Amino acid sequence: MDDLALTAPARPVPTPQRPLLGLTVLVVEDSRFASEAMRLLCLRSGARIRRADCIASARRHMSTYRADVAIVDLGLPDGSGLTLIEKLAAATPRPEAILATSGVDRAAAESAALAAGADGFLPKPVESIAAFQQTVLSYLPADRRPTGLREVSTETVQPDRLAMVEDLTYAEHLLEKEGVAPDFIAGFLQGLARTGKDDVMLAQARDLVRAGRGADIRPGLRALIEARKAERRVV
Repeated sequence: MDDLALTAPARPVPTPQRPLLGLTVLVVEDSRFASEAMRLLCLRSGARIRRADCIASARRHMSTYRADVAIVDLGLPDGSGLTLIEKLAAATPRPEAILATSGVDRAAAESAALAAGADGFLPKPVESIAAFQQTVLSYLPADRRPTGLREVSTETVQPDRLAMVEDLTYAEHLLEKEGVAPDFIAGFLQGLARTGKDDVMLAQARDLVRAGRGADIRPGLRALIEARKAERRVV
């Protein structure tokens, strides 16, 4: 057999224009809108993206290949992203970079993620190409980074706004599912509001959480979702 047949394919070499070329990024995120932003960021950076929308799906991914970078949302429908981060951090081989992301208030979320084993934190909205690339590269070994001068992009990504309507419909369905905590849905809406720069929805979702101690906030969540969907249908 030819010796070349036994040689593994060469890994693509990152370039200043595509600094994440050759990387496989596993994005664990249940929001379609946030996932679309990540897809565009990876596409513009040269990385290949794989998406899981829950912990169970992420574990199936982990059983079939090794991601170079894992980006994990802390609020997932079947558990806390912190649990998955702990598993990823203890894996052998470990992803070269584990990043947490969240749309809830940053300080507590970032502290908890780092304690669980994450290398860094990406606060939502994640839309700056330069900031995304720099964050990922800062946690990679030197031989995985591009050489030479790299022009810092000022561009941002703009996900399809229809994905936000899909997310609102998803949140509406979660309200009907047994075992899904209203606080999780409120947190999902906060993340969606931050990603979509909807300050009104963010404030309303926060108010519901504050008012919900000992009270049922499902009617308020349902009204909020229906109102935002109606506005977007008009637009």
